[in-house]
Amino acid sequence: MEEQKNASKFVLGGHGASVGGGGRAAVVVASPVDCSSVRKFLDEWKAMLPEGLPAGMMKEFQDTRRCAVMVRESFLDLRDNFRRIVDPAITAKRKETKRQIILDGPRSCGKSIALAMLVHWARTEGWLVFYVPQGKDWTHGGFFYRNTYSDLFDTPVQAGKVLQDFLKYNETRLQQLPCQTFESIPLGEGTGVGMMKGADTVEMPEGSTLYDLIQTGITHSHAAVGVVVRLRKELSHVKDVPVLFAIDQYNSWFTFTEYQEPVTVRSCRSIHAKELTTVNAYRSMLHNDMMVGAFSHSTAVGKLRQELPDVPSDARLLFPRYTVDEAETVCHYYMRQKIIRRESFSEEKWKKIYYLSNGNGSEMRWLAAFI
Repeated sequence: MEEQKNASKFVLGGHGASVGGGGRAAVVVASPVDCSSVRKFLDEWKAMLPEGLPAGMMKEFQDTRRCAVMVRESFLDLRDNFRRIVDPAITAKRKETKRQIILDGPRSCGKSIALAMLVHWARTEGWLVFYVPQGKDWTHGGFFYRNTYSDLFDTPVQAGKVLQDFLKYNETRLQQLPCQTFESIPLGEGTGVGMMKGADTVEMPEGSTLYDLIQTGITHSHAAVGVVVRLRKELSHVKDVPVLFAIDQYNSWFTFTEYQEPVTVRSCRSIHAKELTTVNAYRSMLHNDMMVGAFSHSTAVGKLRQELPDVPSDARLLFPRYTVDEAETVCHYYMRQKIIRRESFSEEKWKKIYYLSNGNGSEMRWLAAFI
């Protein structure tokens, strides 16, 4: 009975592994522990989040040899915050809502997993979600060049990937959403082919959908950066369906990129993320759209100040490490998965793990094997 009680906060693989609904407790799905059920659960998550799953989630699945997600109270609070915005009548008596949130907190406290679960839930509810699982990819890799018209730096390789990722899950919905802006889209350098000859802009004819807009950027790399910027404006005009922007590794958009601009023959200047056209279009939280960003301290470069530019002063939300109850649930789960030997398991020992790790999920999983 004790094991059953502690399992009540886990959602296991197979049918019904949803974190939706109005309750504050998770539903346990008693699916068989076999390769087919694990693959089915993992395939479901990959289908819902084709942009990519958090590394911490994949590490957990690998080490425990089973796909299971713990639905924490902190995640439910995050989910309900955005649900109240879309349908205030559901929980009219609950506390105030925030349309823009930054998830901050200690390393390995579950920020990225909570963000992925929020995206999974929102898409299950039929929302349109712009999900970036690795914000650092926007500031590293590929090639860059200075746009002479905007004086920002364009990154067409990343822009093309952003469009492809956004299309993976949302293709059907995007075909139903008409474009609201029909101004010309500026062209830039293509991927390794320079500027297009004889044309500076591309037109989007009336009657075009967001799907047509994105296809233009994917098909013509010269237009990729311009389409990504236009897509941001178009998504803010969507009223038929709730739109959520979810950015992981959001702190990488407030530091320097790996790009450098030559200043003299012997010196270069590091380019800041805010100087990239794509980051400049999506980084700001000074708007009325629903947006949540998660800091990643494993990819952090330097320490950011408390007050960030383009971010509301009350947007930062400290995401907690495991509570004692959550740590107990995790340790009982590890015992069932034989990471902790049953004959060595005791309340005193799992509490030692909890206090040694200070509620750090990764460290608890690593220490569990030593009981």
